[in-house]
Amino acid sequence: MANIKKGDIVQVISGASQSRGGDKGKQGRVIDVLVERNRVLVEGVNFVTKHVKVGQTQRGTKTGGVETHEAPIHISNVALIDPETKKPTRVGHRVEQVTKDGVTKSVRIRYAKKSGKDL
Repeated sequence: MANIKKGDIVQVISGASQSRGGDKGKQGRVIDVLVERNRVLVEGVNFVTKHVKVGQTQRGTKTGGVETHEAPIHISNVALIDPETKKPTRVGHRVEQVTKDGVTKSVRIRYAKKSGKDL
């Protein structure tokens, strides 16, 4: 089971500090998880500029120019935010038995190690 999933709020824990133009300490929501590359896309973090070739749409409007968007960041450089303290925490897993319609099923639940709250 993955520690970080789409929609989680994470904080960047490594890299250059914000005073030096980096993203360390910034928090954002996970837009996408790239499992095969061990990377995550975080909203508002790791902006890059991309030069797009000028073209035309069907209506004749110009497209292209310089665009900025988020680039993937390695999953080890972010930590999940504890919902209680709003600070980075590690993730734990526990198995609970859930009974639904007379059927007992074991379900893995993620929780914040610092506060013990379910994620």
